[in-house]
Amino acid sequence: MKNLSSQRGSTSTIVTISLLGLMLVAALVFGVWAYMERTKYKTSSDEIVAVAVKDNTKKVQAEDAIKYAEAAKLPYQVWVGPATFGSVEITYPKTWSVYSEGQTASSAPVNVFMHPDTVPSAKDPGSSYALRTQVVPNAYSSVLNQFAGLQKTGKVTISAYALPKNPSDVGSKISGQVAPNKQGTMVIFPLRDKTLKIWTESPAFQADFDNIILPNAHFSP
Repeated sequence: MKNLSSQRGSTSTIVTISLLGLMLVAALVFGVWAYMERTKYKTSSDEIVAVAVKDNTKKVQAEDAIKYAEAAKLPYQVWVGPATFGSVEITYPKTWSVYSEGQTASSAPVNVFMHPDTVPSAKDPGSSYALRTQVVPNAYSSVLNQFAGLQKTGKVTISAYALPKNPSDVGSKISGQVAPNKQGTMVIFPLRDKTLKIWTESPAFQADFDNIILPNAHFSP
């Protein structure tokens, strides 16, 4: 009986030790797996954080660049045309340059070009400008009629418009192909027996046109 009891005890001990061993191995395996997963997660997390920080830095830098560019435009400058042709007043960013052909051209007694830094050549038909201003010796109806064909083909849209500083002088806003191969926005107004034209030739300057040029432009009808 003692031998049998002893054998049973030995067997129980072996089973217990084996179970404990298996549990220990399982615990070790689990520990290794958990450590590897934690390391993997940390590495992945670090990479995600690094990418997020990089993206946020680029975003902040881009926002700062925009703020600096806008701040550099201040204080605004003012160009005033001759009284003979309506004393046209254009407020523009100080970072823009101005070129005026004066009153020598009979086709446009007021003909002004504005652009950031350096004004492109006025003799190059491929040049596009941040802003153009003209007083042309043509009746308002004649100038507006020049866009009738483009309106029919959908290349421009035309709507009534008045400058905030000339609310009673209603003209037209023309958006789309304001000149051959040039997209932008133009406003035109009757100016006695002539026509005042103010426009941008590039979508890149549409915000300046809408937020700086139009709110501050003025003329004497």
